[in-house]
Parts: sequence; C-alpha cells; structure tokens
Amino acid sequence: MPACRGCAAPGMGYGRRVCLARPGSGFTLLFEALVLSFAAMMPVATVASVTREHDSRVRRVLGHHVDAARGQRDCSGVRRVGMDETSARKGQDYISVFADMDARRVLFATEGRSAETVERFAADLATHGGDPEKVTDTSSDMSAAFISGTAQHPPNARMTFDRHHLAAKLSEAVDTIRRAEAVTRPEPEHTRRLWLKNWANLSAAQPGELPWLMRPSARLATTRALRRREDFQAFHHQDPSYAEEYLRRWRAGAKRSRPQPIEDFVTLVEKHWRGIIAWHADHLTNGLFEGINPLIQAAEARARGYRTKIKMITIVYLTAAKLPLPTLTQPVPAYMSSR
Repeated sequence: MPACRGCAAPGMGYGRRVCLARPGSGFTLLFEALVLSFAAMMPVATVASVTREHDSRVRRVLGHHVDAARGQRDCSGVRRVGMDETSARKGQDYISVFADMDARRVLFATEGRSAETVERFAADLATHGGDPEKVTDTSSDMSAAFISGTAQHPPNARMTFDRHHLAAKLSEAVDTIRRAEAVTRPEPEHTRRLWLKNWANLSAAQPGELPWLMRPSARLATTRALRRREDFQAFHHQDPSYAEEYLRRWRAGAKRSRPQPIEDFVTLVEKHWRGIIAWHADHLTNGLFEGINPLIQAAEARARGYRTKIKMITIVYLTAAKLPLPTLTQPVPAYMSSR
C-alpha cells in the first residue's frame, strides 16, 4: 500500500508502511481529511457508506479532530458574544450556542437552555485563554435563563437584546389582534402575510391592498396595532442621543392602545428597557445566528442516529466553528504539526 502523500515524514515511499494519523487509528491523515470534508456536507451514515467504514469509526474521527482543534483554539481576543438557543430535536429539547460576534464563529455549544449554560460557556472560554471579565458586550433574546446567567458570569458585559427578536414579538402581537378581529370582521381574514411584512417587502400587487385595509373608515384594531409596530421599528433608526426619549414617547402612546397584546408588549419593553436601549451603543444583534442556525439545523439532520446531543454538537463545531481542521490540500493541521 502506498504511503500517505500528505505526510511530510522523510523516507516514506512506496512499499513502506503507511503513516497513520495517530497510533491505532487505522487511517491516514489524508483519509481522515476526506472523512471530515464529507461530514461537512452529508449525513454520517452516508459518509460511512461512501468510505465503506462503520459509522462509529467515522464518528471517532470527527470527535478526535474537533476536540483536538478546539483544544488549541485561542479565545483571548473574544470581546463580544452572541448567545442563542436552537431545537436539538422535536419538542422541548434544546442546545445553547455561543458565538464570537466579531470573528463570526461558534465558540461553544452545550445541552439545555438554562442559566447554567452561560456558566459552562464562561468556564470553557477561560480554558481556551479567554477572560469572561473582559467580555464587553453580549447579545441574546429575552430569555430569563440567558439574562440570569449573563448577569453573573460575564459580569462586566453590557447586555443587548436582539432587535429582530423584539420585532418578531411585536409582529406576533399584531397577528394575535388580527386573528381575534377576524372572528367578527371579514376584512382581516386571509391577510396574515400582508400585516407581517414591512412596506418595502410587499410585492407589486400588494401595496394597494394594505392601504385599503388600513383606510380610516374600516376602523380596524389591527391597523392601530400595525402603526404601533411601525413606530417601534423606527426606534432603531433614531439618533442615539434621542433614542431613549423616542422610546419613552412610543411607550406613552402604546399604553393608550386598547388591544391587550400591545399592552403586553409594552410591559415586555419596560422589563427589558436597558437592554433595548443598549442597541444604540453597540448595534449588536443576533443576526449572525440567522446564518448559523440553518447550519445547526442541517447538522441535526446529519447527526440523526446519534444517541446524545453531545455527538450532535460535534457536527455543529464541524460546520460552524471555523476550526483549522485537516483538508485534502493540507492534511496535517496546525495542532498536529508539532508531533
């Protein structure tokens, strides 16, 4: 069997023993690089079938390289952290994901969505040369678990609540009002998409339809709710020096709204006031997760058959952590170059 062409060891040639990736692995580094490249694109079972290896051996290769690459990761420069939760399986089964918002990469993923997950992240950050006390900003949804955990473990961080999550909550309130009104009025029926879209995103056939629904003579409660939503979204376009005053004025007007869902949203804003205002200081959002979450959901599909979420998390690191893993053109990674 020919020697591994990716191995830089001197004296290796045809007719000699192959240079294995590590003692007992049974694979060359070039083959393991091939497995890693396949696993980033297809289910583990398919990788096993293509390579004609048992899937447990494929998983051991993935686990080894992900753990080794993460072990060498330097997190000393991490200053801004985003955190989000995503469903690991159908039902109330979650993993929490923490990302470096500047490097745009996953730093840590763990089971659950409790305050303890933030504590685990802080411990992992310290293990990799980072300092939780030097984290300056965090971005998350308004999860009580993340709020509680962030208050304790990156103690000096400014907490910002994701503007997209706020917009989704307010759109949900608008739709709740629309559905309730559709029970007694015909106009709001089958118009959900019209009310939830921003004006700029309406198709060519739709802009005239929404103004007709919003005409003063219709006197729809959904119209009042939509105007509150549009006014709230304008908060993020205000000058920072005026933003808090603008939000106070919006709150005063929204409190006079009769639809209960809008009043409930006002209560939510009051409860998380400082974190909402903080957006004007750092403009930090969880928009990064809009790109990461599809990778995570795809990782879930590729990890079917895994008996634990820990093994699924390995696939998350493989696809979204930007680890310096072996490639077909560079099968000897930096974390193995000293061996």
